[in-house]
Amino acid sequence: MAEEKSLNFIEEIIDTHLKEGVYTSIVTRFPPEPNGYLHIGHASSICLNFGLTKRFPGYTNLRFDDTNPVTEDTEYVDSIKEDVRWLGFEWKHERYASDYFDQLYTFALALIEKGLAYVDDLTAEEIASQKGTPTEPGKNSPYRDRSIEENRDLFIRMKNGEFPDGAKTLRAKIDMEHINMLMRDPILYRIKHAHHHRTGDKWCIYPMYDFAHGQSDSIEQVTHSICTMEFVPHRELYDWLIKQLEIYPSHQYEFARRNINYTVTSKRKLLQLVQEKKVAGWDDPRMPTISGLRRRGYTPESIREFCERIGVAKRDNLVDVGLLEFCVREHLNRTALRRMVVFDPVKVVLLNYQGEEWLNSENNPEDPAGGHRQIPFSREIYIEREDFMENPPKKYFRLAPGQLVRLKSAYIIRCEEVIKDQDGVIIEIHCTYIPESKSGADTSGISVKGTLHWVSVPHAVKAEVRLYDRLFNVENPTDESQDFMHYLNPSSLEVLPQVMAEPSLLEAKTGDRYQFVRKGYFVLDKDSQSTHLVFNKTVGLKDGWNPAKG
Repeated sequence: MAEEKSLNFIEEIIDTHLKEGVYTSIVTRFPPEPNGYLHIGHASSICLNFGLTKRFPGYTNLRFDDTNPVTEDTEYVDSIKEDVRWLGFEWKHERYASDYFDQLYTFALALIEKGLAYVDDLTAEEIASQKGTPTEPGKNSPYRDRSIEENRDLFIRMKNGEFPDGAKTLRAKIDMEHINMLMRDPILYRIKHAHHHRTGDKWCIYPMYDFAHGQSDSIEQVTHSICTMEFVPHRELYDWLIKQLEIYPSHQYEFARRNINYTVTSKRKLLQLVQEKKVAGWDDPRMPTISGLRRRGYTPESIREFCERIGVAKRDNLVDVGLLEFCVREHLNRTALRRMVVFDPVKVVLLNYQGEEWLNSENNPEDPAGGHRQIPFSREIYIEREDFMENPPKKYFRLAPGQLVRLKSAYIIRCEEVIKDQDGVIIEIHCTYIPESKSGADTSGISVKGTLHWVSVPHAVKAEVRLYDRLFNVENPTDESQDFMHYLNPSSLEVLPQVMAEPSLLEAKTGDRYQFVRKGYFVLDKDSQSTHLVFNKTVGLKDGWNPAKG
């Protein structure tokens, strides 16, 4: 019997709640703002929130925090839904904070009626200047003591569009001397005359995150509202608003963000990379976005495994991106079809071979059900130029004059002669093959240590290969001593415009993943056409990252 996985601290809380009868089932939510594409940091939150309701009875909502019409777009909504589904999760209800704008407006009026909110005429700069510091109390606004009637009238007029952007805000009336600065009369509503992607021009006032978030949780009766640690100071306001409004008591719980080295996950910085064309879009395979990882050939299984391995904790931690690469390498090793592709070809002529034949080669030695494919073999083949050395050192087991080597799934060959052009560049290698050495039926009795991949010259398919490296060449590109753009890796993309591939790759479909034998893992890119195959490198066969080479 397999040992059951231990619970993380959030799972322990939920387990206790269920055992004690606090809840009979749970409700969680994943609440992204649709102002950008999801990235690997969001994957942890997705896996946590949806994973909780896979482990415990209950369900998860997908709720879009669409309270800022200036930065939000349906393009981002669609991409977020695609990413969540691709990761392997499905939500119970699709919700939007904008679904609740009427209810939130009613909540705001209720606070005004209780004398717990007021309309302020101070500018954002003036409000900030009166907030005080962590060690000094703030100052009351001169508009703080407006009557309930005046506040109600002004707030209704704000809603009706009588005032320009920034002219007024609605603030909670709490305590300008509170030790938690977020409790110093926080802004609940601001005026924004902007078209909303769902509500159009119905509203010109929009709730702030802190007002929309907890109340939306309450409306949906979310039992466990999971946030990252930066929202710890917000919890007090979250609880205060729910208490004052006397609504369903959702509760907020925080876990630590997992930052990844050699990566930025700030939406603002990622948007800057896109807008300044440092990358080819949000789904550029160098981007840490889920769509970028998908285009690079990462699997949902490998990302879920990564999130499982980094776990859930209460302390921020820097995670080595090598762990993410390890997870996808391990998964692709088990699942990816093997194919032979020669990146830097040199021709080998087999002097004593005539005609052509089709040889049997396994699709994946790690998968017993992976089957075999037929690959063509002929008198002329390509091998990697780096797999031949005219004057090799000791213990060199690849091809060299007079030396024997096996061609994968084919024959043993011996180098007899090297043909060079007038500049001394090798243009052909003449070899002989040993007929009795055919793979799977070898009766030659000859043992060799080296095995090379190859492609038949008359059957070779030309393809483009894009070799991707880390987008940044330092471990912490968000180091504030320099602009993060300064750390961009100039060698993050190398394009090989014409490699030689075995013809079975003509059957590849966009998103199909392969191991190119002895090269690494690759995926067919969406830029491919039937006459022009394009493959992206996902990850190498082993971790070869060297920061110094950046």
